Amino acid sequence: MNKVHVKTGDTVVVLSGKDKGKQGKVLQVSPKEGKVIVEGLNIATKHVKPRRQGEQGGIVEAEAAMYACKVQLVCPKCGKATRIGHKILEDGSKVRVCKSCNEEI
Repeated sequence: MNKVHVKTGDTVVVLSGKDKGKQGKVLQVSPKEGKVIVEGLNIATKHVKPRRQGEQGGIVEAEAAMYACKVQLVCPKCGKATRIGHKILEDGSKVRVCKSCNEEI
């Protein structure tokens, strides 16, 4: 199983591609493929046929998956795009830590 450095609900910034520099919330993570879906970013058009009588078909825009290596977590405390470190607390639990301000995420 592959590990991904972001989780669902994290705010991330896109590092490369057509949406470079934009921020969004992670909607879905697929560790097996190493991809994430970010809200409002990497929009792709999809042609949809009407399935039922009276239903409208047409072109629908939806978020497409992008590689997780193309996004970086934004620290909620300092507001910077940052790498993630890990720290083990006294009670034995493991937490994610911002590398720039050393605050828990």
